[in-house]
Amino acid sequence: MSAQTGTDELEVWVDQDLCTGDGLCVQYAPEVFEFDIDGLAYVKDSAGELLQGHGARTGVPARLQLEVIDSAKECPGDCIHVVRASDGVEVAGPDAD
Repeated sequence: MSAQTGTDELEVWVDQDLCTGDGLCVQYAPEVFEFDIDGLAYVKDSAGELLQGHGARTGVPARLQLEVIDSAKECPGDCIHVVRASDGVEVAGPDAD
């Protein structure tokens, strides 16, 4: 599947069980990803609040879609999942085709 998402709305979540804490995601998209006190990456909602629930998803702003997709592709822990909001199909991350 192509990483080209066009106008599709995307959501992203981090599997903290696999997160290695390398921080590439925070470097690529600091508006979307942040470290918590446990040294693992989490996603933030549109207001910048850290979503600490396991598997918590947040929408990806259109202007940050490429950065978030790159984060998923470069993540050494393969723990970032980027999915289409409309059908849940993973477009970047360990389960993407």
